[in-house]
Amino acid sequence: MLRVLRFRTFRHLYGAQIVALLGTGLATVALGLLAYDLAGDHAGQILGTALAIKMVAYVFVAPVATALVAALPRRAVLVGSDVLRLAVALCLPAVTEVWQVFVLVFVLQAASATFTPTFQSVIPDVLPDEDDYTEALSLSRLAGDLEQVVSPTLAAAMLVFVSSSTLFYGTAVGFAGSAALVLSVVIPRVAAPEAGPTVAGGAPATFWRRVIRGAALFVATPALRPVLALNLVVATGGAFVIVQTVVVVRSVFGLPESAVAWVLGANGLGSMAAALLLPRVLRVVAERRVMLAGAAGITVATALIPAALSIADPAWGVAGVCILWVVIGLAWASAETPVARIIRRSVGRPDLPAVFAAQFSLSHACWLVTYPLVGWLGSASLTLTAAVLTVIAGAATVMAAVAWPRGATSVAALSATAE
Repeated sequence: MLRVLRFRTFRHLYGAQIVALLGTGLATVALGLLAYDLAGDHAGQILGTALAIKMVAYVFVAPVATALVAALPRRAVLVGSDVLRLAVALCLPAVTEVWQVFVLVFVLQAASATFTPTFQSVIPDVLPDEDDYTEALSLSRLAGDLEQVVSPTLAAAMLVFVSSSTLFYGTAVGFAGSAALVLSVVIPRVAAPEAGPTVAGGAPATFWRRVIRGAALFVATPALRPVLALNLVVATGGAFVIVQTVVVVRSVFGLPESAVAWVLGANGLGSMAAALLLPRVLRVVAERRVMLAGAAGITVATALIPAALSIADPAWGVAGVCILWVVIGLAWASAETPVARIIRRSVGRPDLPAVFAAQFSLSHACWLVTYPLVGWLGSASLTLTAAVLTVIAGAATVMAAVAWPRGATSVAALSATAE
C-alpha cells in the first residue's frame, strides 16, 4: 500500500490531506469543548446543530461550489479553500455567542465542501494507473481512521498545557501546512470541465438530472437498496458518539476536558482496527455478512449505552463507554467500507460517477437527520436518545437484511433503465 508514496506529487498531496485531517480532528474536539463552555449540559444541542450545518454544506453546497470553481486552476482552488479554513479557525477562539459558532462552522464546512471534491478529482490525474489509484484510496481511508485516533490523542496532550481554545490554533496550523504542501507540487490543469452524462441528443445533463439518475439507480439496483438502510444505521451510532461524548464525559462522569479526547479516540481506534482487518476478512467472508454484522454491532452497542451511563464509579463508567465506542467504530467501518466494492460491481462504468455522488449525498442526508435528533433529544435524556436510536438502527438493519439479494449482485444492465 505504501508503494504509491514513491510518486512525489501524490506524496505531497497525501501529506496535505493528513495535516488537514489532523487540524480538522483538533477542531472537532475543540468545538465540543467550546459548546460545553457556552451551554453546559445543553452542549449537545449546539454541537448537534453545528454538525447538521456541516451536513447541509456537504449535501447542498458541495455541488454548487464545485460548479462555480470548475474553470479555475485546481491548485488555486485547493489553496484558497485552505486559506479560508485557516481564517475561520483563527476566528473561533474569539467566539462568545452560539450564533457565531453556527456561522463560522458553515463557512468552514463550505470551504471543506469545495476542497474535498476538488482534491478527489486531482488524484486520478496524478495516478492514472488503476492499481496505484486503488492503493491511494486505501491510504486515504486509513488517513481518515488515523485522524480519529491521532487527533484526539494530540488534543489530550495539548490540553495538559494549554486551554481548549488553543486547539483551534492547531487547526489553523494544519490548514496552513496543507496549503504549503499543495503549493509545493504541480497539479495537472484541466483545459475544460469534464463532460458528464448526456441526455437525448447529446446535450450535457444538468446537475439535478445527474443527482436524480444516481438516486434512481440506487432504487433500481437490488444490490444497492440495502446500502440505503445501512447508511441510516451508521448515522445513528456515529451521531451519538460525536455529539454526546462531551456531555457523557464532562456531565455524566465529571471528568476533565482531556478525557473527552481520549474517549473519542476509542471510537477511532475501533474504526482503524476494522480498516486494517477488512481486506483479509473480505477475502473469505461475504460482504453481506460483514456489513450486516457491522449494523447489528452498532445496534447492540447503542442499546447498551444506558447501562454504561448508569455505572456509578466514573472510572469504570467511562471504561464501559470506551469499550462501546470501540465496538461502534469497528462496526461502523465494517458496515461502510465495502460499499464502494458493491457499487463498482453493481453499476456500469458510465454510471459510476452518478452513483458515487448519490451515495455521498444520501449518506450525508442521514447524518443531517441524526445529528440534530441526537443533539436536541439528548438534552432531555441520554437514555431516551439511546433507546430511540436503537429502535431506528434495529429497524434499518432488518430492512437491509430483508432487501439484500442472496443471489448475484451484478445488475449493471439496470443502469440503462433509470433515465
